[in-house]
Amino acid sequence: MAAPLALELAKPDDFHVHLRDGEEVLGCMVPAVARQFRRVICMPNLKPPVTTTAQALAYRDRILAALPPDQRASFEPMMTLYLTEQTSAEEIVEAASKGIRAVKLYPAGATTNSSAGVRDVEHVLPALRAMAKHGLPLLIHGEIPDADVDVFDREREFLGRVMPKLVAAVPDLKIVLEHITTQEAVAFVMAAPPNVAATVTAHHLLINRNALLAGGLNPHHYCMPIVKRESHRQALLQAVTSGSPRFFAGTDSAPHPKHAKLSACGCAGVYTAHAAIELYAEAFEQANALHHLEAFLSKNGAAFYGLAPNTERVTIVRTEWKVPEELPFGDTVVVPFRAGGTIRWQLQAS
Repeated sequence: MAAPLALELAKPDDFHVHLRDGEEVLGCMVPAVARQFRRVICMPNLKPPVTTTAQALAYRDRILAALPPDQRASFEPMMTLYLTEQTSAEEIVEAASKGIRAVKLYPAGATTNSSAGVRDVEHVLPALRAMAKHGLPLLIHGEIPDADVDVFDREREFLGRVMPKLVAAVPDLKIVLEHITTQEAVAFVMAAPPNVAATVTAHHLLINRNALLAGGLNPHHYCMPIVKRESHRQALLQAVTSGSPRFFAGTDSAPHPKHAKLSACGCAGVYTAHAAIELYAEAFEQANALHHLEAFLSKNGAAFYGLAPNTERVTIVRTEWKVPEELPFGDTVVVPFRAGGTIRWQLQAS
């Protein structure tokens, strides 16, 4: 019998992940993410949000404390600030001087713990100009959350209403449109200056809105931005497998307790940290583009952020394995993406 197909690549980075907070939860989430990724951009939408440099550094300490000894030398949490309309240019200067990597813009009300977010980008221009001056990228959850905007059109509306004004106002600011979901977002990034890039999740590459709605509501596929129709999924696949350096991995792995996902008002978020590399490999294999996988996972994002490429190597093997129905999440459980099903690739133990 022939040996299974194996791929070796530089250990990837995740440029958008939710680790949550609290000793027990971090003790479950951080080792799982560190097994997959060398560096990660940690989202700041905690309760309360991470709006200051001091809060970000304290959160980093809590993350590092959750690492097992054998992972401490090979994992780097990269911290972000939560942008509010009160964020000062002085805070941005402080953040840059203390190694904070980026600042996150949540439109107020767009997603989990975003109520303190931005209502009008005109109110944050001083902070954005300071970010451009000091080399901090702006990470954008690009949706218009207004009640009169269809939930499936929120990203498209943001691209039309907000992005042109923002790019024109601070033309030298590095911008990452995070977890893009539409063909319009792909077109925007491809036409934008080289200081604009995008992250794409594994789940938006693998499922469309039928997986959320057909045959009954599947709350474990509910996320923001919401999954779109098949034509948009195909546009995302084409973009990430094109070889363009403007697209890179950001899992937006966002765990919620099972009971919160199944509640009367289920939380938005898909948990993919248990198998992120393998899920991306499935998507690239679908498109016959495994030769572009390493650049997407391990090179493009590092180059955009001005980071040296990772030297550690990992191997994935083409072999099926069954995903557990549930995984530990503090004192409760989280339901992982493809729970009870199979994944066609498996990350080998290092």
